[in-house]
Amino acid sequence: MDTAAPVTGDEQPLKRSDSFELLPPNMSELRIVLVGKSDDRKKKLCDFIQKNQSSRLQKQREVISGEWRGRPLTVVKAPDMFSLSEEAVIEEVKKCETLCSPGPNVLLLLVKPSDFTEENRRTLKFILSLFGPDAFKHSMVVMTEKKRGTQHTVNQLLQDCGGRLYNMSEDKHQLLMQKIENIVRENKETFLTFSEEPEHMKPALNLVLCGRRGAGKTSAAEAILGQTELHSVSSSSECVKHQGEVRGRQVSLLELPALYGKPQEEVMKESFRCISLCDPEGVHAFILVLPVGPLTDEDKGELETIQNSFSSRVNDFTMILFTVESDPAAPAVVDFKGKSRDIQELLQSCGGRSVVVNIKNKQQISEMLEAVDKMRHNKDSRCCYTTETFAHAQIEKIIKQEQSLQSLNSDLINLKTK
Repeated sequence: MDTAAPVTGDEQPLKRSDSFELLPPNMSELRIVLVGKSDDRKKKLCDFIQKNQSSRLQKQREVISGEWRGRPLTVVKAPDMFSLSEEAVIEEVKKCETLCSPGPNVLLLLVKPSDFTEENRRTLKFILSLFGPDAFKHSMVVMTEKKRGTQHTVNQLLQDCGGRLYNMSEDKHQLLMQKIENIVRENKETFLTFSEEPEHMKPALNLVLCGRRGAGKTSAAEAILGQTELHSVSSSSECVKHQGEVRGRQVSLLELPALYGKPQEEVMKESFRCISLCDPEGVHAFILVLPVGPLTDEDKGELETIQNSFSSRVNDFTMILFTVESDPAAPAVVDFKGKSRDIQELLQSCGGRSVVVNIKNKQQISEMLEAVDKMRHNKDSRCCYTTETFAHAQIEKIIKQEQSLQSLNSDLINLKTK
């Protein structure tokens, strides 16, 4: 952080936050971090907290320093971390801690109830996990709109925060500051420090395994979850869901039955069922499982059926999982990916995302999960494929069909009038 400019006149430099011995009893610093998506709302809250303070305010980047009732006050406005990669989030949390050294004693979580999704809640939980196991004890939910709503996600967050709540529509500065002071007092003047991400706090993943070969999908599921003798979808016409823990995170795997050659009604039924089983978060990735080898007509037909059913939007969430029982880095495998025209076209359709996994030793599973995480945090696409996405895709399909029919009718009318 840049060095502050010298303070002159009546302005006196504030005591550093790690100089507790210089402060009167029960008068430790208030070090607050604002966490939320909307920068405008965070700025508004930041300005509101400044209200009625002394004029000794210094603005440096995301930090505002001042006083409240004689107590040194530091407010850090964290950036929007909800669309960042996990690595970027970790760096931002480290920076927040540095900007209010030795660490914050209050976290204000800005939430807009009307669009606070389960995915948002999980991301927020991950962010707070980086502040240590006691982060929720130091946290309060700040509603950014008047209507609280009854969303399960908001209620769950409130429960995690011990019911601590302030609504910005109340516009009561003293009430807000009193609640902030209560948090500091209840935690006996302790503060939070950066804690390297606990594995068990990583966001859960919902993955759909698709492809023509049922046995191959089941083998892939067993490799990913580290389980054996999973129920195979090869003999089933319905989705089969498996769940387990992979490197400390919850992973749900859905084996989608082969759709190619099935009646359209059955295809749509299983497609919708697949997405519904991943509610409310949605599908984070569709994993197309293929053996290393030439693409068959059935493989191509399966991919085309999936794209027709879920629309071209599914391409943004698709990754190819090539399975082998030998070294994934073997020259034959590398040549296969680089020289096959069909494979190159397939990879191009899903952004080049692929991984080769040895089903027997499973060494590439971590690489696959990391690739899925990168997909989830890609700013150019949505973080998951939901039932809402599926519904919009079907509406778009119907509109296109109606437009095609209208075009055909116009052509017929023109032919008749000639």
